[in-house]
Amino acid sequence: MQALTVLTSSLWISSFSSSQKEKLLRKKKKKKAQEHNRPQGAVQFLASPLLSAILTLSIPLLPVPASFSQPEYPKGSALFQKACIGCHDMGGNILQPGATLFMKDLQRNGLVTEEEIYNITYYGKGRMPGFGEKCTPRGQCTFGPRLEEEEIKKLAEFVKLQAERGWPNVETYGD
Repeated sequence: MQALTVLTSSLWISSFSSSQKEKLLRKKKKKKAQEHNRPQGAVQFLASPLLSAILTLSIPLLPVPASFSQPEYPKGSALFQKACIGCHDMGGNILQPGATLFMKDLQRNGLVTEEEIYNITYYGKGRMPGFGEKCTPRGQCTFGPRLEEEEIKKLAEFVKLQAERGWPNVETYGD
């Protein structure tokens, strides 16, 4: 049947002049292009939304590559917001420019490990007040609320990690 249709249309087209044939062929090409761009039936019409829904719902089932996962933030960002950000916003230092929480200043000031950061946070030094529960002498310690040892450990871990990362945005991340 298809061969007969092609033969009939070929004979019909041969009766036209060459300019009429060109116009007819252009119309056919244009119609074919339009049909090609138009969805063909319900399956093609719904394929994109269905595929999107399937992928969205299956994401928890798929392993997430490390490069796409959220960065790990230790507990301590909320404590940093509460106790430290007044002087150390974005890792800087509004009282002593050479005593920032950036890696170069921490290294220059002998605060390379979490333990060293813990000690200065607990006992204080210079203009930096101590936040530990047993901080002495009284003038060296904060007049605000004291922090528990575990909280200071979390702060030291957070500061160290942020310093290693160059102090990206400091926000609270669920702690």
